[in-house]
Amino acid sequence: MKPMDFRGIIPPMMTAFTKDGEIYEKGTRDMVDFIVPHVQGLYPVGSYGSGPMMSIAERKRTAEIVIDQTRGRVPVIVHVGCSDTKNTVDLARHAESIGAAAVGAVTPYYNEYDQECIYVHFKTLLDSVRIPVFLYNNPKLSGCTPSMDTIRKLAKDGIAGIKDSTFDIVNYYHTWMALKKDFPNLNLIIGTEAMLVATFDAGAQAAVTGLGNVYPDLIAELYRDYQSGDRRKLMDTQMKVLRVRQITKFGLTVPTCHAVLELRGVDAGVPRLPFTPVSAEIKQKVKSALQELKLL
Repeated sequence: MKPMDFRGIIPPMMTAFTKDGEIYEKGTRDMVDFIVPHVQGLYPVGSYGSGPMMSIAERKRTAEIVIDQTRGRVPVIVHVGCSDTKNTVDLARHAESIGAAAVGAVTPYYNEYDQECIYVHFKTLLDSVRIPVFLYNNPKLSGCTPSMDTIRKLAKDGIAGIKDSTFDIVNYYHTWMALKKDFPNLNLIIGTEAMLVATFDAGAQAAVTGLGNVYPDLIAELYRDYQSGDRRKLMDTQMKVLRVRQITKFGLTVPTCHAVLELRGVDAGVPRLPFTPVSAEIKQKVKSALQELKLL
């Protein structure tokens, strides 16, 4: 696929685990089938997918399960980012070999890196696979931000696009203005449903939305409303999405999303330690809030 072929709603798919912390294959497959009918792609093994909490072998197995269960219904962008280049490249080559449409990688994390380190990391990744590579910019989690000069160099080298999870609308606008004239085929994906309308107005055509894990039908409605051009209905739906997003923050986001899936009748297993399931009190608070919105 070409970079601009990735459009629409692409949830950063969660991973199901058993109570003893193993990959729960049935639950992961059930989540694929719950999400896919409503969306235009999947982005597994990232932050929501607990990728950094897994071994390399577990990440490969999860990617295999997701791609197998998706059965070509939507393209799968496998997150392969690690704190080092060798394992990032290994995961990317594996993703390509099993049929991933593209890979995404967060900037290398934990250590402090200069811009040359970031550039060499992504250039090495680009040179290692033939499928599109997306740079995942999430400075809050990685502690590492690529400069505009570094992004420009990588764009010249052929990077497919950027998944922007800065949660900074001004940064998104500035990135768009700085890059789109010289690189019109660079796909600037927004990494949250919270700013979908604003960033799509600015030119975005794809969104990696965490809420798509638990309410893919609602996020699909938001995307349809945007395409319809009915701004009043669109903004009503965007406000509803923001309210549901707040509900998923009643506890830690990933465990709360597991609770929401259970409330919706989806067998998504449990989060992996050190995440623990939300308390009965939080679960009831979530349930009541969703019932008030007529979403349960």
